[in-house]
Formats: sequence, C-alpha cells, structure tokens
Amino acid sequence: MDIAALGARAAAMIDELGAISASPDHLTRLFLTPEHRRAADIVARWMAEAGLAVSEDAMGTVRGHWHPAGRDAPRLLIGSHIDTVVNAGKYDGPMGVILGILAVQEMVRAGFRPPYGIDVLAFGDEEGTRFPTTLSASSAVAGVFPPASLAAVDAEGISLRDALVAYGKNPDEIPAAAYDPGKVIAYVEAHIEQGPVLEAEGEPLGVVTAIAGASRLSVTVTGEAGHAGTVPMRMRRDALLGASEMALAVERIAKADPHGMVATVGRMHVEPGSINVIPSRVVFTIDLRSSSDMSRREALTRFEREAHRIADQRHLGVVISAFHEVATVPCYRDLQLRLRNAVADLGHRAPSLPSGAGHDGQAMSKLCPIGMLFVRCRNGVSHNPAEYTSPDDMGLAAAALIRFIERFQLPQLDSSTGGAPT
Repeated sequence: MDIAALGARAAAMIDELGAISASPDHLTRLFLTPEHRRAADIVARWMAEAGLAVSEDAMGTVRGHWHPAGRDAPRLLIGSHIDTVVNAGKYDGPMGVILGILAVQEMVRAGFRPPYGIDVLAFGDEEGTRFPTTLSASSAVAGVFPPASLAAVDAEGISLRDALVAYGKNPDEIPAAAYDPGKVIAYVEAHIEQGPVLEAEGEPLGVVTAIAGASRLSVTVTGEAGHAGTVPMRMRRDALLGASEMALAVERIAKADPHGMVATVGRMHVEPGSINVIPSRVVFTIDLRSSSDMSRREALTRFEREAHRIADQRHLGVVISAFHEVATVPCYRDLQLRLRNAVADLGHRAPSLPSGAGHDGQAMSKLCPIGMLFVRCRNGVSHNPAEYTSPDDMGLAAAALIRFIERFQLPQLDSSTGGAPT
C-alpha cells in the first residue's frame, strides 16, 4: 500500500471536483443544481473506474456497490457529501467520498474477498444551503426522510419536489432509497476535523466520540427608547446592554462546562438602530452545542435563569424561544476502537474528540451504528476557501480506512450498550 500515492490521488480528485462551481470566483455547489449534477457524474465515473457498480437513488445519492459475497450479504456503508456552502472549501464532504472510493479500489485490486459488501455513498443536502432542510439525502437512505420537506422552497421559490423533478428524479420513489436495516452493518465517514485540535496535538487523524447535540434559541430583550443625551444612566432601560450581559452569561456557562460545550451568539438585531437613541429592542440568537445532552439541557436552564435575573435587574423584558433542537449522536465504541487500532497500525495515535459540526452520520444513526474518522485540517479552518488538508494526511486517512476494512469482522453491535460488542 503506497500511502503517498493514495494522498496524491486524493488531492488530484479533490482539485477536479473543486473546479465544479456555480461561480468562477469561488466554490459554490448547491444541492440539485447543474453543478451538483456534474459533480455526481464525476463521482460515478470514479466509482466505476474503481470497480464498483454504480446507481443513483431518488434523492440524488450516488452509490458505488462492491459485493464480493453477493448482493444478499450484509454491507458496510462508507460515505460523505458532495454539496457545499457558498464560498466553500474543497475538502468538507468530498474528501470522505473520495477516500471511500480509494479504499475500496485498493481492496478490489488486492483481491480481498470479505464476507460482506461495501457501498460508497455520495450524499447531497448535508449543508442545508439551498433549501431550509438538511440531511435529506442521508435521511432517505436511512428511511427517515420527512415527506413534508418536499414542500420546502429555496430563495428562488423552487420547491424541493420541483427541484428533484428538474434533476430527473421521481419524488414518489424516495421510500425505495431506504436500506433494509437488517442488511446494513455500520456507516463510517472520514471527514476533515473543521477544528484545530488535531493540529495542536500534532496528529493527522482522530476518532470521533460523538456528534454534538445542538440547541438554537432566539432571545428578545425589550426596554425603552430614549434620547441618548438626556436620559441619565441610572434611569435607562437599555435593551442592548441587557442583551450583551446575557451574551456574556452564555459564554461563562459554556466555559464552565466539562464536556467541551461551545456557545455562539451569531446574530444581534438592534432597534431602533439610531446612533442617538437608546436601544429599545434587541433580538439575538444563541447556538449551543455539547457532546452531552444532559449538560446542554442544564446549560439552557442556567441561561434562562440568568437571562431573567439580568432582565429583572435592568427592568427589561425578555422572551426566550427555541427554534432548533438536535440530540447528541454517539459514535459506537466498537467502531471507535476499530478505527483507533487501524490508525495505530500506521504508527500514529488517534486522539478521541467530539464533533461540534453536523454530519450525515446523524441521519444514518437511525439506520445503523456509525463511526467517524477525523482528518487534520490546516489552522482548523473550514467553510472557507482557505480550507486545506495535506495529501500526506489524506493518504494516511485512506490507509486507515483500508486497514479498518481489512480487519473488519461481522460484529454484533448493540445500541443498548452504546456500541459495545455483544
């Protein structure tokens, strides 16, 4: 196994896919667009060249099938997504598809004949950029796609249903995209870390313990407008100062959490927004993520208590509403161990770390056990044209997937034990 050659091949494939964009100035490849079609066709070509049979389901997921033990044998799923955010980097998503293809290609060339099959999956709609939906392709594969999502519309007023039809798909066939859970062993995804931990630890690869749960809140703080020059400080009901204090409270709560919680105030709208008027109303958002659902719920309770205390102290009103809630998805311990051992075979230590970003594994966990391998990215930068993972690290990740496949035995994975072998 030539790790350097695997890395060089991965880098060339990344560049080829990265050239497909709706803009000549930056990378933007949205779900069910002509650019998605071109990317899917290239991925299908790569799969065929690797020795896989190729199909595409009603949600546009490209599937490469390798079934040395026959189509009725259980199968291991490996995949990621090929859609992007606006002004994206080249590695987030496509790298996982490419590494899966390269790993299976090596198995085919080596004449490896496992008692299971492997399907490599190239999803769309992981980023949720075009429609107010996310994970729709992987949800269809997992058999949990919500039909109501077909009515979602993009910025041009095009519904998901109409976009699928224009893409050449029949939305009525989406239920047929689901795998039979009895024939699926596990889902494994390689993905750039999108954070700085591996780089700080000097390790190219890491093993994901869980995909963090997330809560998103909208907080409305109301005070009273007044003249900026005539109302004394002690008599003000300044909504912005109250909102700012609440934002700092969120930061304190997250920093005190032992589970690596992160909290972000990403938007803040101030009214009336005049330079010489005391703010009367502020609406801001909170994005709170943790690998522990209990810890996240406790943090939400603490924030609500703090927000009301601050509002009372400043004679303000406050209304808190949740508009998004996703539970933590643990990666199965047995798969974590197998991935860690595969990395150790290559002479490296694979740190354990949670993922603060969402992934297709969240949907796939409804179908089967999931595992994730993180790959170091420079400066932890992602969703940005500066996103970069070296050919050396991608080669090691492909080699780790190969080792994982070579040693993979048909396990019994029990969800009640969090993935411990039974």
